[in-house]
Amino acid sequence: MASIKVSELFYSIQGEGRYMGVPSIFLRTFGCNFTCDGFGMPAGELSNERNIIAVDSSKYKTYKELPLVSTGCDSYASWDRRFRHLSPKLETDALAEAIVELLPYKEWRDEHLVITGGEPLLGWQRSYPDLLDNPLMANLREITFETNGTQKIKDELAEYLIFWKYSSTKDREITFSVSAKLPCSGEKWEKAIKPEVVDAYQESGTVYLKFVIATEQDFADAQRAIKEYRDAGFTGHVYLMPVGGVESVYAMNNRRVADLAMQNGLRYSDRLQVPLFKNEWGT
Repeated sequence: MASIKVSELFYSIQGEGRYMGVPSIFLRTFGCNFTCDGFGMPAGELSNERNIIAVDSSKYKTYKELPLVSTGCDSYASWDRRFRHLSPKLETDALAEAIVELLPYKEWRDEHLVITGGEPLLGWQRSYPDLLDNPLMANLREITFETNGTQKIKDELAEYLIFWKYSSTKDREITFSVSAKLPCSGEKWEKAIKPEVVDAYQESGTVYLKFVIATEQDFADAQRAIKEYRDAGFTGHVYLMPVGGVESVYAMNNRRVADLAMQNGLRYSDRLQVPLFKNEWGT
């Protein structure tokens, strides 16, 4: 039986993008190919919060004990190896049971499954068909993969997702929410912007782009990236989203980012988890 290393599993509302406000189960997998230490930092500088928040990582027993950060990646524990002991490896049957236990009626109704990370397409692609084939998942109708858009979908998963979408009498939807990392993240352009990878996602489902914006330079970088994605064949919607893992940072630029979106005919994505839940773990 397949297994997945799970950083977090929780029930909340989707705070970003196409399904904003929809009740959702979040399956956060462990592992990522990026660190995104530049978020919330001045251009060219990297955050050192990750290095000072938990020198003795063994003192933390659950995610909820971990401190939140105002710069860098706000889900740092989902890939930082110092916290891998907080992420159990669960067989897919046990994971399906745990998921259903979180649902309000102990069965899928109108809820949505968000597979996120870390980077969910990095190491667990072989396990997703096994999870979705579990009888407890039969009534699930909507899945989103929250990805950074750098990992190719393996042929086996691509074929399975098409099968899953059309193998039910009920309408099913597969979405790829691509948070492409701009230079403000601290990641290099050539490693972060992979238009041909994102173009291929469109064969398996609906794809949209989200860009985290803090400055005019971020927006200029987003425009450059959008052109590269469009030139490669991407046809989906584009969202601009304010930077900010904590409310004080988020509140400084959400209106400005919304104005930029309107002025340029793009979509604006809020981050509801920040004002509603202060971006706490498990929200």
